[in-house]
Amino acid sequence: MDFTRDIYSISRLTSEVRAVLDGSFPLLWVRGEMSNLAQPASGHIYFSLKDEASQVRCAMFRAKRLLLGFRPENGQQVLARVRVTLYEPRGDFQLVVEHLEPGGEGALRLELERLKRRLAAEGLFAEAVKRPLPAFPRQVGLITSPSGAAVHDLLTVLGRRCPALSVLIYPAQVQGAGAAATLIQALAAANRRAECDVLILARGGGSIEDLAAFNDEALARAIRASAIPVVTGVGHEIDVTIADLAADRRGATPSAAAELVAPAAVHLAQRVAALQARLLHLEGRVLDGANQRLAAVLRQLALLHPAARLERRAQRLDELERRLAETISRRLGAAWSRLEPRRIALLAASPERRLDRAAAGLNDLMRRLHWVQSRALATRQERLGRAITGLDARSPLATLARGYAIVTRLPDGAILRDPDQAPPGTRIAARLAAGTLHARVEAPEPAAEVPARPAVRNRLVDTRGDDPVDA
Repeated sequence: MDFTRDIYSISRLTSEVRAVLDGSFPLLWVRGEMSNLAQPASGHIYFSLKDEASQVRCAMFRAKRLLLGFRPENGQQVLARVRVTLYEPRGDFQLVVEHLEPGGEGALRLELERLKRRLAAEGLFAEAVKRPLPAFPRQVGLITSPSGAAVHDLLTVLGRRCPALSVLIYPAQVQGAGAAATLIQALAAANRRAECDVLILARGGGSIEDLAAFNDEALARAIRASAIPVVTGVGHEIDVTIADLAADRRGATPSAAAELVAPAAVHLAQRVAALQARLLHLEGRVLDGANQRLAAVLRQLALLHPAARLERRAQRLDELERRLAETISRRLGAAWSRLEPRRIALLAASPERRLDRAAAGLNDLMRRLHWVQSRALATRQERLGRAITGLDARSPLATLARGYAIVTRLPDGAILRDPDQAPPGTRIAARLAAGTLHARVEAPEPAAEVPARPAVRNRLVDTRGDDPVDA
């Protein structure tokens, strides 16, 4: 390795180059077109200045930028007071801008904007001070160059829209030195002569230098001081001059200004037709009002006629009669409403009603008694039947019917239960199922052999006959 060579680092190189540049160039004025404009939040601005062959980076720091009297934009020509230096981190050659101002047309526009703001602050452009244009001007004054293209356009449009409109031209210079003064003189002459109802201040398009006369402060004040309404038609639609702002109306072009001033024949015909329709409408409304008033008077006369009064009185009488009938009906209804409960209560307390209720109650009790009697009789008959059945089952007659007899001794009628109670010769009565036999007890016949247990037999003698009966 050769230690005799002096090898530069990049940082050392850029630092020494910067020192050379900083010490070699004083503050310089440069002119160029702005491009690549950047405005970060820090408040600094960065851009490039270029011409036809080269460009250079520029930086303007916040403290200097706050002193700017205009808003920088891309494509703007500017004059810059700069320091030549090097931006070491990137090794870029750059200019540090200490002062910046518009160059060429930019300076004119900046001055123009300042004048607009000042006049606007004075109220020169306020809508409140602007005068209305006449609807049907009789004569129009043109303040323009008599040899320019604008006057031709104005006359063409005015002649087409309103051929009967009279036009008067006040010649003036519209470009170059002294143009603003000639415009002011023409405006003063038109006001002094007072021949026109409205004035048109016009010229064709051009650069900002060409339109300088219409950006004159004295001309703007003369327009506002004019006793005749002023319409401007200067340049193209994008060209807005101070004269346009001060005028009562602005046309984007001379032709547009002529259209604002001259009423179109078609529009006039439409306006006449509208006015005619309005007149007919108003006439109809007036006639309708008169007819309504006449009808009201006729109605009043009819009301004052005696026959009408009699009709009203008759109608009033009918109304009173109706109201009387309604009142009587209403009162009768109310009285009947009060009487009806009493009538119902009286009928409820009537002896006839009480007798009817008592008779109805008696009939009900009789029905219930008959029902109870029939039930009791049926019950008793049922019980009697059961008793008869039981008695029949236990009756001696039933026993007699099975062939038995009840033997009683005569004449005392004692029932014989033992043969010893009826010795021979005793009269007895034997009650059978079908009747009674009377007999006499006889001595028993001797038996052929004596049984183990002798049976005692008594002979019964029927008292009604002589044949004995074995008992």
